[in-house]
Amino acid sequence: MKLHALNIKNSNRVNAIKLSTLALVVSSLVACGGGEGIVDTSTTTDSSPTTLDNGTGTSSSTQGVLCEYSYSEYNESESVQATSAADWSCTGTTRDLVANGIPDHEVGTFPNADNPNTISEQSVNESYTLEPVETTQATMLGGPRGMIGVVLNGIKIDAGTGGSCDDSGTDCDLGDNSGNWNIEALSQDTFSFGTDDNNAHVQPDGTYHYHGMPEGFVILRGGNSSTMTLIGWAADGFPIYARYGYSDSNDATSALTVMTGSYQHITSVSANRPSTDIYPLGTFAQDWEYVAGSGDLDECNGRVGVTPEFPDGIYHYYATDTYPFFQRCVKGEV
Repeated sequence: MKLHALNIKNSNRVNAIKLSTLALVVSSLVACGGGEGIVDTSTTTDSSPTTLDNGTGTSSSTQGVLCEYSYSEYNESESVQATSAADWSCTGTTRDLVANGIPDHEVGTFPNADNPNTISEQSVNESYTLEPVETTQATMLGGPRGMIGVVLNGIKIDAGTGGSCDDSGTDCDLGDNSGNWNIEALSQDTFSFGTDDNNAHVQPDGTYHYHGMPEGFVILRGGNSSTMTLIGWAADGFPIYARYGYSDSNDATSALTVMTGSYQHITSVSANRPSTDIYPLGTFAQDWEYVAGSGDLDECNGRVGVTPEFPDGIYHYYATDTYPFFQRCVKGEV
């Protein structure tokens, strides 16, 4: 298997000059999945999904689409050296996954200075409906609330982190989400979570997972500006695409364009927030707010429209280069 060389991003270093007078606490074990999100930014340890704006919608069928996707091949990447295996199947009304959590593309160096964890095999078993039902509600997932979705190679999606800061900004920890301000992995340059060029890194238990665009996998799937690329399935059963969508969501003959999220920096900064002089807007999940119409997508980074696999239209999500990078909530029944 031809692998594509990717480099570790080491640019997101804590600015020692700015923080020299602060008692900054940074965990040596970078954890993720604190459950923070863009719809409900309150800090919580509740493991149940958070649902907003009850409503019901229409059902769709994903039967017959990538029902026999299967992969098993040795990954020679220096930080992997193991067989990547993922097997999807459709049985009855469910789409089922059995995978080992080993990526199928080149990865960055793990452990590294900002992520001391080693990629190891996992037991991945997921089951999603083949008859997803679109609703008008947004249900937050991720972290303790439950997996938000999985890429076809069996690698989980978890855009949030387990890092946080207290109100003063003097007590920050990349592995403890007990603070009021949840640290983002990709939209800031103050902290480094040791992510590679796949916007992924490794949890303390050895789980390699994506915080944003899975570049190596998109390449393997032949993703480019001339085609929409289905890269995974969300927990509600709806598909996830990478980067490009039709400029007219209802016209498959319209030009492809880069999809953008509809989140912007907040316009009113809380007096309790750590200083923006040290932590610029974008550092925390609470720095972002959904502004309908400011991008192409809804609050869950999705929209209804036609796709190559669903020419009659379906609700679907996008991995984007802009915040929130991956959906933090789902719009289907879970």
